[in-house]
Amino acid sequence: MSLFAVTFLLGILQPSSAQFPRVCATSESLLKKECCPLWDGDGSLCGELSNRGTCQDILLSHAPLGPQFPFSGVDDREDWPSVFYNRTCQCNANFMGFNCGECKFGFSGPNCNERRLQVRRNIFQITAREKNKFLAYLNLAKRTPSQDYVIATGTYAQMNNGSNPMFSNINVYDLFVWMHYYVSRDTLLGGSSIWRDIDFAHEAPGFLPWHRLFLLMWENEIQKLTGDENFTIPYWDWRDAEGCDICTDEYMGGRHPTNPNLLSPASFFSSWQVICSQSEEYNSQRALCNATNEGPILRNPGNHDKTRTPRLPSSAEVEFCLSLTQYESGSMDKLANFSFRNTLEGFADPRTAISNISQSSLHNALHIYMNGSMSQVQGSANDPIFILHHAFVDSIFEQWLRRHRPLQEVYPAANAPIGHNREYYMVPFIPLYRNGEFFTPSRELGYDYEYLADPVNFFQDYLMPYLEQARQIWAWLVGAAVVGGIIAALITGLIVRGCSKKRRTSEETQPLLLESEDYQSVSYQSNL
Repeated sequence: MSLFAVTFLLGILQPSSAQFPRVCATSESLLKKECCPLWDGDGSLCGELSNRGTCQDILLSHAPLGPQFPFSGVDDREDWPSVFYNRTCQCNANFMGFNCGECKFGFSGPNCNERRLQVRRNIFQITAREKNKFLAYLNLAKRTPSQDYVIATGTYAQMNNGSNPMFSNINVYDLFVWMHYYVSRDTLLGGSSIWRDIDFAHEAPGFLPWHRLFLLMWENEIQKLTGDENFTIPYWDWRDAEGCDICTDEYMGGRHPTNPNLLSPASFFSSWQVICSQSEEYNSQRALCNATNEGPILRNPGNHDKTRTPRLPSSAEVEFCLSLTQYESGSMDKLANFSFRNTLEGFADPRTAISNISQSSLHNALHIYMNGSMSQVQGSANDPIFILHHAFVDSIFEQWLRRHRPLQEVYPAANAPIGHNREYYMVPFIPLYRNGEFFTPSRELGYDYEYLADPVNFFQDYLMPYLEQARQIWAWLVGAAVVGGIIAALITGLIVRGCSKKRRTSEETQPLLLESEDYQSVSYQSNL
């Protein structure tokens, strides 16, 4: 089926969700500071009549923060989402969503009690039909307005503390671009002052959990938008790549024949317009990105600053990164040494794990290599390669979790940069999720990666821990077996003795043989 045909067929489907719920973007909700919408299933707030959830006060973390952000009360993202709302739906059991109308990741069914596990696959190993469907889904998301969510186009102060709401419609794909911009934007201080050293999703412990949730929500929105519950994000394995092998018209767009900074006109994505890519202009205007189109996607892979990023990452570098035992260390920012997170993010040398902010490696290397829209943090999600790239980064995170099996307490509870403590709610998601909730294996969230799901890895990652535990308590197991054997022998002896008595009694009153027709009518019962 052609991409045009797939897109046409998808055009009749309905869109869905991701940031400020539309029903809560009103002066009434903002002044009341409450976002507890009705669930259509029973017409009650948060589906309370169906025991899906209740409207409750938000419990914020008061753990101390790191010193990187020396202000308080100047940014709407502090203590998210309390500037906008202090009451939201708290969902029960496996229910999820801003009105508890959906299932948690990894669950499905009308009562959200059916477990499901989906597998993300290498984009070069899916069929041509699956690949074309993925491209069509991207294009559909770019051209379909979100029905459930809107974006904020002004700060809470500019909204006159809620009495003058400033929100705008946005399409499903750009909703996630805006979210990535909003979480990493600069802080607007008083007058013309700007604070740039702040990011609620990068350069600190929350980098990997935040992007894990981001991808899950994006995947979930595409499933709802298209009605394709089996859709999963493909990943691009860029280890040892000599160039951008997905930068072709067959995949994510080739190079323009006359302008190397643009995409080929034969690609879907050459007609896409970017948003939220002009941070300096927003800062000068004291404004937020309002999702106005700002020009085509820019990409010129390989023609980047090679003193910062000499080449794409190697398998050896990824393996060294995976060998690091500490998730986080020291200052817990981009200066952290021997930190798995900082090394994977790309601020530490992937051969020594020593911080080196003059170089961009691993995750950061791909952004620099693309030399265009992907190379600026706030607007990087404009390029759809972002999704494929971060899916593979997430798979490396998953490998580390399986190899080292850390407890959730390994994730820092305090003194991380603002927004990154374990119990901090992640910006700008509504419904609310804490950082620590996504410091957990992917299978608990309902997905896996094809190259991690082979039997060898399954044995190593899942059976070996249990065998090791069994080895440590083998003496107790042997003792239990001996005691169980003795008890079983005693019970067996009592049963045999009882049966022999009964047999002697029945032999005195019953014939020795049964006719064949009588035998067919005999039934046996066991009573314990």
